[in-house]
Amino acid sequence: MQTSATNKKLRTLLTGIRDKTLIPNPHFQRRLVWSNAHKLAFLSTVLDGLPFPEIFISAGEVNPNTGDGTELIVDGQQRMTTLHQYFTASEELRLSPGGIVPYRDLEDREKVRFLEYEVVVRDLGPLTEDETRDIFQRINSTKYSLNAMEVNSSRFDGELKRFAERLAGKKFFEDHKVFSGLDGRRMNDVRFALTMVITALSGYFNRDDEHESYLERYNDSFPDANRLESEIVAVLRFIEDCDFDDRSRVWQKADLFTLFAELYRLLMIDKMKLDPRIVGRTLADFYDEVESVTRSPDPRPDAAEYFRRMRAGINDRMSRINRGLVVRGRITDASLLDLDPGALLPRPRP
Repeated sequence: MQTSATNKKLRTLLTGIRDKTLIPNPHFQRRLVWSNAHKLAFLSTVLDGLPFPEIFISAGEVNPNTGDGTELIVDGQQRMTTLHQYFTASEELRLSPGGIVPYRDLEDREKVRFLEYEVVVRDLGPLTEDETRDIFQRINSTKYSLNAMEVNSSRFDGELKRFAERLAGKKFFEDHKVFSGLDGRRMNDVRFALTMVITALSGYFNRDDEHESYLERYNDSFPDANRLESEIVAVLRFIEDCDFDDRSRVWQKADLFTLFAELYRLLMIDKMKLDPRIVGRTLADFYDEVESVTRSPDPRPDAAEYFRRMRAGINDRMSRINRGLVVRGRITDASLLDLDPGALLPRPRP
């Protein structure tokens, strides 16, 4: 394929969007969502006269009677949309007092400099829809197909995503080797943290179903961030104080997720007073029971149910709920017992 790159004045591209001869959102593209902060950072780059990466366009439809035609933005949609929002004072772009000056308030020479900004445009020429779709996917491809979290990460760059990234980076997860190297490369650590956060906010849900809606809802701001981080850290500290063996299955992601969700509910929502020593010893025995379900002639029903829910549909909402009920039952039953003080002694490790 022969392609050509040229410099186009920003004003030419903006008027093309205005006149609908340059289409910034072909239906084959994902609808990208930048946070407002991301938009402002990008605008600062342009207003400072600094370059940004080239955009790709292809030929669209041509009216053979009038000679009018369109072009499609194959890659660079969000950049051009942000610039158009700034130029037209769109309500979808929020400028803070004392920050970036609105376009209408710029001096004439500053407006001209903005409009004369040169954008590197690579013209892919006339392509069929299938060819255009293929080019877009190749431009944005990696060595493997994107998983759900990677797709959402490419679409959202806002507050909740960054909160989940900070949470996934907590030393707690490193100390207990919760995430593998592959988890980090495929963003499964952020996916896990995001699932923890949304579950704390709303309860159990099916697989990743709520990720996109929450990422979009809290893209520009996440007002509960400080409170939620404090509560989550407190629950993780409680789990540390339970003193589980390093080889316990509690450090497997699905088991840890269930324990976190139930402890968050009991400690932060129900305000139940729990002793981590009691919880730790009780659940250590429980996890041993789960491990031996297939070898035991008569396993306890709740351990068998938990084991079953770990074998199939592990991330389905009902599996999460049922595992949670089992863990919550063990915690509350043990915490309500009048235990002998000797039961609180550390459990000997082999």
